[in-house]
Amino acid sequence: MFDTILFDLDGTLTDSAEGIINSVKYAFAKMGIQQPDNNTLQKFIGPPLSASFKEYCNFDSTQIEQAIAYYREYFSVKGIFENRVYNGIPSVLESLKHKNKTLIVATSKPEVYAKRILVHFDIARYFDIIAGSTLTEERNTKAKVLEYAFTQGNITDKNKAVLIGDRKHDVIGAHDIGIKCIGVLYGYGTSDELTEYGADYILETVKDIEKFFKDRKGV
Repeated sequence: MFDTILFDLDGTLTDSAEGIINSVKYAFAKMGIQQPDNNTLQKFIGPPLSASFKEYCNFDSTQIEQAIAYYREYFSVKGIFENRVYNGIPSVLESLKHKNKTLIVATSKPEVYAKRILVHFDIARYFDIIAGSTLTEERNTKAKVLEYAFTQGNITDKNKAVLIGDRKHDVIGAHDIGIKCIGVLYGYGTSDELTEYGADYILETVKDIEKFFKDRKGV
């Protein structure tokens, strides 16, 4: 029985592509470096920024630090709200709260930004805990964010918890701490990616999330 349901933010609760991509473009412009192609830019949505700048741009530690600083110049003012809640998400959250589920946001985005976004779009009220990374990236993996969320909520039974996310990092993080992961296809990941990394369930639409918990009575 899943009593605790954790949600990734980018690509799961909100479509944040515009703000993230514009922030990355701004960082490259400020650094005087040619921006990546569109395919690479899309890969920045979801994972920790430091990992993305290293993996996709081969930046060293100094470049990563500078790129993140420039990224946040844009994101903290404008990019944060170049964003929208996926259609149907408020209804899903309302339904799960009526089932007395503990709802948690677990995101690689800095927690201070996550809270601003959720409050702005009036969905913070559905969540018992909002857990994210720090601006100094101490919690720089999804597993660390998840462990932090469990500690904050004093949650000890991981068999009754599941993470909903759209990228491989969500699956890896969930499995690293011993919980299951529901991969969703309406975000930024693909069926091949989620299957390759072993998502326990794969759902296509937001509506499928509500159906998943409705059909599995006691789940």
